[in-house]
Amino acid sequence: MAPLCICIVTVVGLVDYITGYEAFFFIFYLFAVVFAVWFVNVPFGILISALSVAAWISSNISAGARYSSDLVPVWNSLVMFLFYLVVVWLLTKLKGFNRELELRVQLRTESLAKEIRERLRLQKELLRISERERQRIGHELHDGLCQHLTGTALAVKLLPETQSSGELVCLLEEAIEITRKLSRSLSPIELKPGHLLENFHELAAESSAQFKIACRFECDPALPLPDADVAVHLFHIAQESVANAVRHGRAKTINICLDASEEELALTITDDGAGMVDDFDKKNGLGLHLMRQRADLIGAKFEIEKLTTQGVRVTCILPLLAAAKENSHGE
Repeated sequence: MAPLCICIVTVVGLVDYITGYEAFFFIFYLFAVVFAVWFVNVPFGILISALSVAAWISSNISAGARYSSDLVPVWNSLVMFLFYLVVVWLLTKLKGFNRELELRVQLRTESLAKEIRERLRLQKELLRISERERQRIGHELHDGLCQHLTGTALAVKLLPETQSSGELVCLLEEAIEITRKLSRSLSPIELKPGHLLENFHELAAESSAQFKIACRFECDPALPLPDADVAVHLFHIAQESVANAVRHGRAKTINICLDASEEELALTITDDGAGMVDDFDKKNGLGLHLMRQRADLIGAKFEIEKLTTQGVRVTCILPLLAAAKENSHGE
């Protein structure tokens, strides 16, 4: 590109000489200056600017231009050179903005590609877990409930008519209890739409009873409640946080707090467990990624941090503006 710039200056200088000094030709030297700055570098652009000035003033003098004073061509050359320097400066700024834009586009593209890969990984993981749970439920139904019902049918056939009624009732009650246990394993807590605080209280009570820990829920009774879809995501984030605290942190005390200001709704889950290991995100990344994904879906900010003393704090902050948008989308 450097030889091309010099050739442009030479050709323009010759044409300027041929057309005579009356023709105002210095603007055409800008092509060489622009190419030099954009495709080579700034110092070379300044050099081409100086060569352009020299070629312009030389061609005019050679073509017969006469000046009233020797300072006139010097002054004209200085003005022209300063003009070219301004052009060089503007091109440098434009080139810098262009590079910054390209860098931002590249970073954004990489971020989107990473997010797409992560979503694909999560989808595959969810499908794998869904298939595993489907098989587990099928086995439990086959080995538990179906076997029990088969035994019930055989017992009814073998029992005398006088005993069959009472025995059948007992066997059916056992089948109902097995079905309830299976249902409870699939959905430990039944979410009630529009009853977010009640659901959280039930989560704390159920976790305390199931894991033999002290799990408390605190909130302001006058709390502005979000949309039902947003509430479901908040509940599942709290549920997964409690499960992680018990399973991985072996926490004995868990505190769930739901608080709100004029601008945001904050869900905080704090425990006194052993905390997170360094590779917690890699070993137990699915639940953590699902919580983050739920927070992203409702426009909330999700953070998880290890406390300086002991335990972990999970925070999900939902701007009320984002909640309002989620409500309008739901409508």
